[in-house]
Amino acid sequence: QVQLQESGPGLVKPSQALSLTCTVSGGSITTNSYYWKWCRQSPGKGLEWMGSITYSGTTYYSPSLKSRTSISRDTSKNQFTLHLSSVTPEDTAVYYCGRGGNSWLDYWGQGTQVTVSS
Repeated sequence: QVQLQESGPGLVKPSQALSLTCTVSGGSITTNSYYWKWCRQSPGKGLEWMGSITYSGTTYYSPSLKSRTSISRDTSKNQFTLHLSSVTPEDTAVYYCGRGGNSWLDYWGQGTQVTVSS
């Protein structure tokens, strides 16, 4: 069974950069056909897809976040990392990593709370 675990800072100051890492066990991030995704849910809002990195390393980003977002990976550690620059209080959310296909998820982590505040 695939398991995903998010890690990173819980509190970030406005204008700083945020990096969150997803550690995957029970499956390889290079397994053919899978997309590895980052999503978030802000208070009172629905789940928002932020971006994906595929098994081959191709990345896709939400148009609304593309200018501030990048996703990288470390295949030796079976991890992928979200980088979000110039955060504002609007980026306060629970961040989730997950595995799936182009438009679906079958496994996801428990989520990690990130608060942007001075």
